[in-house]
Amino acid sequence: MENLEETNPVQESENEALIITEDIRSYIYDTAKWTKFLSIVGFVGCALTAMAAFSASAVISAVSAIDPSNPLVKLGGGALTAFYLFIALLTFYPSLLLFKYSTSAKTAVLYGDQENLAEAMNKMRSLFKFWGIFTIIIIAIYVVVILLSIVAGIAAAGGGA
Repeated sequence: MENLEETNPVQESENEALIITEDIRSYIYDTAKWTKFLSIVGFVGCALTAMAAFSASAVISAVSAIDPSNPLVKLGGGALTAFYLFIALLTFYPSLLLFKYSTSAKTAVLYGDQENLAEAMNKMRSLFKFWGIFTIIIIAIYVVVILLSIVAGIAAAGGGA
């Protein structure tokens, strides 16, 4: 007769390893290909942003020749360069994490290497942690801007009466 006993792949023993099926290996491999593509696109975007940063002074001087009262002229080329370099760094770090994930994940799947799988998962954890913290910062900025807008609106309404 058939064995009707259920088997549980995750045992209560701490020594039992996690079972990775062929389907899971396929998913990880496909994910690694897409993350490599996205990381390369991120690196290209980072490079283009950095190049834009170093041309900011030329843009500011061209704008000042056309319209000296433009707010960008008052901001200055150095501030615009720093802003674009900051944006380039913000895109570089997640792209680097994606690239490292894809490399480690692909190696882990192709060679059955547990250490590379652990490294890939660590990079993915770092990526989500980065975007989580970044999202919290953006939400906090939105809250502050909304509160300042409300205060400014109340002050303007009170001053106009």
